[in-house]
Amino acid sequence: MPYQDLGVGHKIRHPDTMDFAGDYSLTEIALINHQGEAIDIKLLVQEINIYESIYNNAVTGTVVITDAVNLINNLPIQGTERLAFKLKTPGTQESEDLIDCTEETGHPMHIFKLTHRQQLDQDVQMYILHFASREFMRNMRTKVSKSYTGTLDTMVNSIMSDKDGIDSRKKVTTQKTRNSDKIVIPNKQPFDAIAMLCKKALADNSKSVGYHFYETTKGFQFRSWESMCVDSKGLPRIAKQKFEYKPVNTGDPKGMEGPTNKYEKQDKKLDVLGSVLEYKFLNNFHDVSANTMMGTYGHRVITHNLYNKSYKISDYNYHNRFHESKHLDGDNPAIVDSPVDWDTADDSTDRHKNVSDYPESKVTVMPTTQFLHNEDTGSFGTDVENDGIFEASRVSQANQVVAGTRLEMTVIGQSYLSAGDVVVFNHRAVDTVNSKGAVDPHYSGRYIITAIRHQVTNQEYSMILECSKDSVYQQFETKNQNRFYANPHSERPTLEETD
Repeated sequence: MPYQDLGVGHKIRHPDTMDFAGDYSLTEIALINHQGEAIDIKLLVQEINIYESIYNNAVTGTVVITDAVNLINNLPIQGTERLAFKLKTPGTQESEDLIDCTEETGHPMHIFKLTHRQQLDQDVQMYILHFASREFMRNMRTKVSKSYTGTLDTMVNSIMSDKDGIDSRKKVTTQKTRNSDKIVIPNKQPFDAIAMLCKKALADNSKSVGYHFYETTKGFQFRSWESMCVDSKGLPRIAKQKFEYKPVNTGDPKGMEGPTNKYEKQDKKLDVLGSVLEYKFLNNFHDVSANTMMGTYGHRVITHNLYNKSYKISDYNYHNRFHESKHLDGDNPAIVDSPVDWDTADDSTDRHKNVSDYPESKVTVMPTTQFLHNEDTGSFGTDVENDGIFEASRVSQANQVVAGTRLEMTVIGQSYLSAGDVVVFNHRAVDTVNSKGAVDPHYSGRYIITAIRHQVTNQEYSMILECSKDSVYQQFETKNQNRFYANPHSERPTLEETD
């Protein structure tokens, strides 16, 4: 059925039929003022942006408005309004596949700022409204000053449900932690308190250290990076979408029906949803110098125990510990363990050192103590002797994601994708002899969506995805050599005495 363009998200047609690549259903956009009065602004909205990331505690966004009715004064807009809307990819039926910010079935966003106000014509002005989830505002208005005892995941649930704190009414998904502790939160904002718990969290079914706490358009998550890669049984998580670089004409009607099951192979007519319109690697070659300085490969942590006045040196080795946790593309380290210099490793052999054999590349001094709360445990709620290696593991695992392979893709909007989901990117090798289009052996494969920008205009729904991976698709070939490959005779030092 032909449609009439009446503004962002308001097209007269069947909501479950995808007419073209980038099509969407946005049934209402209501601005609710401080007195509870709602006004439909869909004809005024030029663009909506929604941001979510595994590094952000709350969902935020912006609305670009072209105003010819003096909405600012007539509503009026002064920073305490709410925004209600429902966005979905045509054909999606399950509630978890929608971005539901309505009053009836979802959670409206809260307006907190107006910027970029300018006059376009004698009777028209434009401005941007900034919004965020309710919990974003509650976090700034409340504090946590309380002691908690038990597992760290139960502490997070308690903070999120506290009626005098965050008081979240949304779904909060937590991964169990294997460590318990007694922790005193000293008058911190709730999200800062949870951030402190994230650094101490140890996954219950693995050796990973450190959690992420973030909000998506589907709810809150408190989980480890490893849990995004694999399920509770250690099996790889099913990818929500497969992407490949193949530009399409997003305005060309395709007569497509919406997806019926996001986990099954899509119909050929829906292959367009897996098209990458453009992409770039934000860090397609690992910065070895930066990772060395940050302690990704080698890290020495010196813990000094304030209780018994002792200290311990713990050395972290990337290659020795890489296989202790699960990764996106299996046990395929992002860098080989071949020797990098003529230094001999201190293991009673003549093996030369690899990048992981230099723990002094980053040295951290960390205070710790026992019996802080009358319990014989350290900073992680476990044996105090583990504090150093746990801290080094946490830092390295975080760096493997932030300073690893990072990819940015612009794709057609799909409301069922969220930060933390697994996707596959079939990156074809780029060369003249690659006639069959073989995939790149290292930068193809599975990625975690670390951030999403949902962008809706009166023409299309698109998404900018930031994705990361902590391993390579196929393992780098190595000859398991023990000696540095350079010729020491041609590179020996030359010593001369001056007159």
